[in-house]
Amino acid sequence: MLKRLVYILFLIGTTLLFAENSVPAPSPVRAVRAKSPVRIDGVLNEEVWKSEGVTGFRQSDPDDGAPATEKTVVWVAFDKGSLYVAARLYDNQPEGIISLLGRRDADVESDWFVLAVDPYHDRRSGFQFAVNPAGTIQDGTLFNDEGIDKTWDGIWEVAVRIDDQGWTAEIRIPFHQLHFQKKESTIWGVNFFRTIKRKNEKAVYSWIPKEESGYVSRFADLTGLSGLQPRRLVEVLPYTAGRAEFSPAVPGDPFRTGSDFAGNFGFDVKSALQSHLTLNLSVNPDFGQVEVDPAVINISDQETYYEEKRPFFVEGADIFRFGNGGANVQRNLGWSDPSFFYSRRIGRSPQGSVPFPGFTASPDWATILGAAKITSKMGDGWNLGVMTALTQREYALIDNGEDRFSHEVEPFSSYGVVRALKEMGGGFRGLGFIATSTWRDLRVDSLQGLIPKSAFCFGLDGWTFLDRGRTWVLTGWFGGTTVSGSQEAISHLQLSSLHYYQRPDVDYVDYDPNATTLNGWAGRFFVNKQKGPFVFNAALGAMSPGFHAVDLGYHTRGDVINGHVELGYQSFHPGRFFRNWKVTFAALRSYDFGGIRTDENYILNATAQLLNYWTGNLYLSYDPNRTSHYLTRGGPLAAYPWGASIQPSITSDNRRRLVFGLFGHYRDHPYGSYNYSFGASIRWKPSTNFNISIVPEYSWRHSVGQYIRQVSDPLKIETYGVRYVLSDVIQETASMEIRLNWIFTPRLSLQAYLQPFLGTGDFFNYKELRAALTFDFDSYGQGTSTINRDAGIYTVDPDGAGPSPAFSFSDPDFNLKSLRGTVILRWEYRPGSTIYAVWTQDRADHSHPGSFDFDRDLSLMLRAPGDNIFLIKINYRFTL
Repeated sequence: MLKRLVYILFLIGTTLLFAENSVPAPSPVRAVRAKSPVRIDGVLNEEVWKSEGVTGFRQSDPDDGAPATEKTVVWVAFDKGSLYVAARLYDNQPEGIISLLGRRDADVESDWFVLAVDPYHDRRSGFQFAVNPAGTIQDGTLFNDEGIDKTWDGIWEVAVRIDDQGWTAEIRIPFHQLHFQKKESTIWGVNFFRTIKRKNEKAVYSWIPKEESGYVSRFADLTGLSGLQPRRLVEVLPYTAGRAEFSPAVPGDPFRTGSDFAGNFGFDVKSALQSHLTLNLSVNPDFGQVEVDPAVINISDQETYYEEKRPFFVEGADIFRFGNGGANVQRNLGWSDPSFFYSRRIGRSPQGSVPFPGFTASPDWATILGAAKITSKMGDGWNLGVMTALTQREYALIDNGEDRFSHEVEPFSSYGVVRALKEMGGGFRGLGFIATSTWRDLRVDSLQGLIPKSAFCFGLDGWTFLDRGRTWVLTGWFGGTTVSGSQEAISHLQLSSLHYYQRPDVDYVDYDPNATTLNGWAGRFFVNKQKGPFVFNAALGAMSPGFHAVDLGYHTRGDVINGHVELGYQSFHPGRFFRNWKVTFAALRSYDFGGIRTDENYILNATAQLLNYWTGNLYLSYDPNRTSHYLTRGGPLAAYPWGASIQPSITSDNRRRLVFGLFGHYRDHPYGSYNYSFGASIRWKPSTNFNISIVPEYSWRHSVGQYIRQVSDPLKIETYGVRYVLSDVIQETASMEIRLNWIFTPRLSLQAYLQPFLGTGDFFNYKELRAALTFDFDSYGQGTSTINRDAGIYTVDPDGAGPSPAFSFSDPDFNLKSLRGTVILRWEYRPGSTIYAVWTQDRADHSHPGSFDFDRDLSLMLRAPGDNIFLIKINYRFTL
């Protein structure tokens, strides 16, 4: 064993010493100053396009490194205000060009031409612009050398034409949309590539072998740029919106009369304070055009995570990313990386409740009074992001039949985040920090005893490559949190599912009912092999029991020390059966801060693409017996039995009009627990401007240890004076996600999202944990214990005629039948100015709890009363 370890270390050391980039740098691209206006029409008849352009594209797919099968010529020009790019994309079968319309930033399976620039020439970041033969566009920002964030929507102009030689693209990008240093003469980075979809060919100017890593760092030099004058513009985007809501009237309820009408207005401002400094300001933002969140059923003790979809927070979010710089692969095996900044906390649902009887009307979310964001990419490798937001105090209205009054359910709140990152040596290493703050003006006792008054987080992160060829990288982060509030609020946090300080059998945390602060820390270090056929990554991380970043972040529970190692091999080139394939094996373990093993898993993962472009994946895992803090939700440790799972999937060739996939999952435990799921993904493209995708899924789960409640009983000494009540549960879910895209022009589109959802939970065989550190139970109704159900209430006497008191709990069975959907008509009637017409529907039914009947439940879902919201929003962009 020792000899093997020494041999492995020798190989790694040899790689570190001698790894070098073996790919020659691409030839520079020279930009030419345009002496006459360039008309963006897709006709390349301007004088500036008659010079010699760049050629020599090489394949990345399917034959890595081979010359491209079709010729491509690209020219670059500029004038005082804009950068111009023209491309002649020859094709010997122009009738075979795949030209599909899609909404902006959609991943359309078509031919493409892509331009990427690195204006700062830092070889780490930049901008990317793409267009297909139908005029569909994509754009985004580049970060961390290989990452792309498509949330950025620039204002630029493009025209395309298809002719008997292939197709052309002509692009104009105003310099004020880009960030660069003001110099008399400057060098940028640049790259071009095209996709020929019918061949599944990707041809690149600056070719990067598949065994290598990097993207922006491999760009060609763009020379010839001189006399550029960054222009400072102020973009103003005022909006007005009208909203009509129709819902079933509730007899006697003065707040639910069947209809409600409202209007709103506000504005956004975007200003280049300096050539490298951008201010985004949003006053009274409205997000009515955002797609609804999907329905979920969560019977765990952890919060559901929802993706951010609001444009102000989505755009430019990459600058606030923390802890994952340097590495091009981030593996979280048995570990969930905390998000120090989770923007959905801003404008969240009110956290308070109404303690008074009567009819109530409570806001769905806290109104954002205003938000400001400053982003900067300064010289010498500095990146800066600052965001602040204010949300107003929210009140619920209560009508008890005699009086109408209000009750505060969400305080006035202030949020702030600062992110800075210094990249050195052309991205060879980096060091940064993030700081977040939350402050609430708590005026009422009910909120003072529920939520903290203030919360602060601070973290450091960085990376360094370990060899000249950038094959190995070490990345990591470390951060701390502190939360302050009343004794009741901090007590509430200590007892919550994120911390469970009340656990009776641990000696490294103590529940303190008099505490007014909660402090914690977390950190993780990660080693990754960036390139080559051999796969290796390993990580070690820890999160203390008191780590609490959820006031402006997101994470699951702490008290974990986790590590993993993953080894594998991948082939990038076509062989006898596969175009490419990858197999990895991983092992992970997790411990609590008392040294108790709480998780262990062994994972085999295999992925392959066949020669016909079908792709398959097989995932196998086995987790041995271990212990769990969370079966009892704040109680003593319990045993948790082994489990094994298998997840196969297969997807067809995405070039076809009909693309489909199949996926499944099966997991087995001893003691009778098991679960499975299966589903399909279907995408149909009957025409160049219409597509529909359908993802039906069914899941079935039987658990023998579902938590119900706790009951104090000093006589139950085996579990420290508390009875931990659990049950069996059978949970069934049938759902479908339907997405429709009808694209009339690249600027006019209709998008629809629909999710029918059926989910039930049938709880039975109520019982209690027999003793700590076991997975043994005593079922109620056996021996001397009794259990009875009356009017939806279970009453349990755990020892019959014995001295232990009886207790009761409500029947937890449920049946959710939900239909959620959004239809959005979007028209960009001029660059940056948009009209939205939106219809949102949400209907639900909860009858027949615990019983799953597909035909009955589907019928009830379709006949359930629902809420219908109609919105029209108009904004207009102008510059100052």
